[in-house]
Amino acid sequence: MVVRAGATAVVSAADGSSGAIIALHDGHEGEQAEITKDGFGGNDFIDLSNIVGAGGNMTVQQVGEPSTRKGDPEFMQHLNVAWKKASAQTKTSLKNCVHINGTGTVVRIDAIKDHPELEKFVRTFADGKTYIGVGAWGGSPGTGSDNAQSSAAHGNKDIIVTYSDGDATPTPTPQLAHRITSKAVIQSAAEPNHGGPGIILTNKSSRETAYFFYDNYWNSDGTAGANFDHPLKSIKLKPGTSSFISLPERFKGRVQRGTFIPATWVEFQIKASNDGAAHGDVSLEQGCDGAATIASTDGTKRLNGFTHDIIKDAPAAAMVKRQDGVQVLASTMGNWMAGPNHAAIDYENKVVGQKRAYISGGTGTDDVASHNNCFAVDMY
Repeated sequence: MVVRAGATAVVSAADGSSGAIIALHDGHEGEQAEITKDGFGGNDFIDLSNIVGAGGNMTVQQVGEPSTRKGDPEFMQHLNVAWKKASAQTKTSLKNCVHINGTGTVVRIDAIKDHPELEKFVRTFADGKTYIGVGAWGGSPGTGSDNAQSSAAHGNKDIIVTYSDGDATPTPTPQLAHRITSKAVIQSAAEPNHGGPGIILTNKSSRETAYFFYDNYWNSDGTAGANFDHPLKSIKLKPGTSSFISLPERFKGRVQRGTFIPATWVEFQIKASNDGAAHGDVSLEQGCDGAATIASTDGTKRLNGFTHDIIKDAPAAAMVKRQDGVQVLASTMGNWMAGPNHAAIDYENKVVGQKRAYISGGTGTDDVASHNNCFAVDMY
């Protein structure tokens, strides 16, 4: 496909399909936008890769969702700045894979995957902005900044790919119709607590935070599938404030900070079928972005979780940069982004322990029950 300068082309892609849009430079493959529509958990998965080369600037994102953007919109400009600063020794080592024109400007680079010295050079200016190495694949753990490029977008929407010799940042309001299949999230106001089923949620942190409640899929048939894209409710709390959030008795799911993972999950069901009580726990299996506790409110004084900051002293190998740029502890069970992070498992077992939060495996964590179908959840 040839797209003329300043023009827009539309490519149809069925839900569940995967593919790539690859730029060609004098017949050589360059930057590519890799896209999976409506993938795991109902989310799109997009990334921008320079593994097979580069010769221009490209970005990819969901329409109207700049936080999902992948790619360096000025990759070639940053490449040329780095090239001008490079030592003579570096330039000599890269002479067979970096192509310059008559004025000394870099116009194209070869496949990074075939040149380890080129990968090292590109990471000096583009690490964390685009896929540079091969990532977690074929038994290799990959590089964390590359693995993070595989993070999920927000549900299932149209995708916009922008190419430019200048700045490949898309216009703020792309003139493309797009569909949003995620359910609207109910922004809850503070509700009176008349003793009904729900959660008394307290923000114990020092910053205003939005919390999202996710009801599991397939709850009616005795099974539960993790829900990553359709939160039921959300509420924003200022530091030191609390709110009662009413929930249906059928609710089985979690509350977490924001919508991204890795994140700490406070998991609970409001009314179990066997004893009619609420049951809950804290889980770090999908990561940790802060401490949390869950407690009964029926007078039994049951509580579990932890209150101390375990992120500040965590080893670098246990950490990842989340899609929103926040440094968090990685998943201990793995997901579509990467496998289990064993450094996180070892560290969390040391500073928290399986008895207080699920770290690996489905046993060993104390259950908190509340027979009035209401919990107190504190997020630190």
